[in-house]
Amino acid sequence: MTDTLRPAETDAPATPGSTTDDSSPQKLKRSIGVVGGTLLTLSCVTPASTLFVVVPDLFGSLGTATALTIAIGSLLCIAVAFCYSELGTLIPSAGGEYAMVSTMAGRLAGWLVFVLSLLVVMIVPPVIAMGTADYLAPIVHLDPSMTGAGVMLLATLAGLLDLRANAWITGVFLVLEVIAAAVVAVLGFAHGERGPGSLVSMEVAGTGGGTDTVTAMLVVSGLAIALFVTQGFSTAVYLSEELENPRRNVARTVLLTLGISAVIILVPVVAITLGASDLAELTGGDIGAMVTAWSNSAVGTFVSLCVALAIVNAGIVMVIQNSRVLFASARDKAWPEPVNNLFSKLGRFGSPWVSTLAVGVPGAVLCFVNLDTLYGVTGVSVTGMYLLVAVAALLARRGAHRDTPAWRMPLWPVMPVLLIAVLAYVLSQQETEYLLWTGGITAVATLYWALYLRPRRDTRWLVSIPEDARV
Repeated sequence: MTDTLRPAETDAPATPGSTTDDSSPQKLKRSIGVVGGTLLTLSCVTPASTLFVVVPDLFGSLGTATALTIAIGSLLCIAVAFCYSELGTLIPSAGGEYAMVSTMAGRLAGWLVFVLSLLVVMIVPPVIAMGTADYLAPIVHLDPSMTGAGVMLLATLAGLLDLRANAWITGVFLVLEVIAAAVVAVLGFAHGERGPGSLVSMEVAGTGGGTDTVTAMLVVSGLAIALFVTQGFSTAVYLSEELENPRRNVARTVLLTLGISAVIILVPVVAITLGASDLAELTGGDIGAMVTAWSNSAVGTFVSLCVALAIVNAGIVMVIQNSRVLFASARDKAWPEPVNNLFSKLGRFGSPWVSTLAVGVPGAVLCFVNLDTLYGVTGVSVTGMYLLVAVAALLARRGAHRDTPAWRMPLWPVMPVLLIAVLAYVLSQQETEYLLWTGGITAVATLYWALYLRPRRDTRWLVSIPEDARV
């Protein structure tokens, strides 16, 4: 259904603080290349903070099978990255997934993937931010929810600045983040307690002090969180309107980010698995304590502070990228006109400042929601979003799109077909509670589509691509 796409008009240049109307949609400024885009996107993946905040929960449920599960998830993400790269060069829009899916699979499918992506972009930053208190503990003891909320508000203020300035700020933080992950990897390998065979032994510490076997079904269920571990690589497409030469650089940024982040996360996970003194310590997932035991308190404190900085860094980048999704939805008339005008306002630094506040402030509030629920809903949302993107990739070579200049994935259509089958199965293995939460939100969104957007199809949900992105 390619008739859902319209180019964004460029007759009247956007000015900071101006509002949108039907004749002059706002445009973002092209100001970053592959290096800047990769730094921003890697910071959104936030490998070290993901390693220290999200992976410990996987150790708790999967034990020695954690590295294998993340490796399988990373392989699946290669197919996902191919889909994003092809679609992102065909449809280089700040709307990301929803712009791609709307163009290829129709407006309703695009609206649903927008809702799922909005769930992800609203939930992931506070999930990461709440881990800050644990890694500031060597210096000061803080409440996790209050600290997470503070990090989100700080990230929101930073997100109001110029994108190029933020790329350098986050680049410096990213270096510290990689150093922390490298220290963990070196120490873990140096203090190995078990051989490489343990990586496929599928064991986890039992509740009675014994050893339990990790089943294949548990690994499949854990794949939703494993996909979440490297999920941020896909957000490179949100920057496609601000990347120079998007037809070439979107795919490079997506694939480069996935490769680097997978290595930064997976190598330390392998090292931790081999270096943990026993299954109970591994299942406990206290990586900071392991680092201190392998070295000394000074090294443990250094690593913890690096992780705390990485979390702040991740919050900044996530707010920056996520605000672009909300900005694009307003430019594409997803809401009543007063709301569209607000979300599409640009500030003095060229950033969508109202959209930035709309992403960051609710994120601070979500820091007070149960963490397990946030993890579960995010895992289901990410899996469902990837599934719809794979469907769009399967439809990406129909009609006029067949001859459009773009990066093209290898092994099409086999790659998206296999990805659809695997993701559908992974989705079916998730806990009912999280499926119901996500399904309920999706149902409400469908009602909004049926009652508001669809009857106004000539004036609402008009997915656009900036005109200069087509050349």
